[in-house]
Amino acid sequence: MERPEALLIDVYETILTCDFRAHATELPALAGIPAQQWNAAFVPLGPALTDGRMTVARAFEHVLATCGRPPTADIVDALCQRDRQLMVRWSRLFDDTAPFLRMARERGLRTVLVSNCSDTTRYLLEHLGVDELVDAMVLSCETGAAKPAPEIYKRALQEADATPGSCLFLDDQARYCAGALDLGIRAVQVARGTPVPGYVHEVADGAPVVKSFVEVEKHL
Repeated sequence: MERPEALLIDVYETILTCDFRAHATELPALAGIPAQQWNAAFVPLGPALTDGRMTVARAFEHVLATCGRPPTADIVDALCQRDRQLMVRWSRLFDDTAPFLRMARERGLRTVLVSNCSDTTRYLLEHLGVDELVDAMVLSCETGAAKPAPEIYKRALQEADATPGSCLFLDDQARYCAGALDLGIRAVQVARGTPVPGYVHEVADGAPVVKSFVEVEKHL
């Protein structure tokens, strides 16, 4: 088996965990809108936030208008600031993340983060200092495509300056591992068993399953 030259690594529930439940209560409270009404307007915007058709700020403007509150610059700015604060407060890197990324760099492996996310994620990763530990970050909201679409993997390959056969893809979700495998990228599913509400792991055919980055090392 060819030793990988580059690692393509997912973000949420792979290198870090984030509890988003506070967003569903604190943001509507700040906007002065009942939580149920706010979330009914916000949740359907998820796909547009993920592929970059809509920024977080634009989403807040849309929700405010939908709920009958004028989307003034002051309230939108306050919501964006609170969104970033909540991301920082309720996110944490897994203990093995930084050591694993440093080990990869020491071995000469190029590392590219590949995440389905909104535009707040770059702020979070930079705040946590993760951007200093990797070579590139390919975020769906900036790329215009989300996993498992082939385009986001191909963009990550370009950033890694690597071929599919020379990469190893790491992700907690089975269908995203399957998307990599479809392109000839070897995949390992990182199923940490994190107690995320409503989250259940499925297993990807053709991708070994590990519980930590320590176990990933044997696949390098």
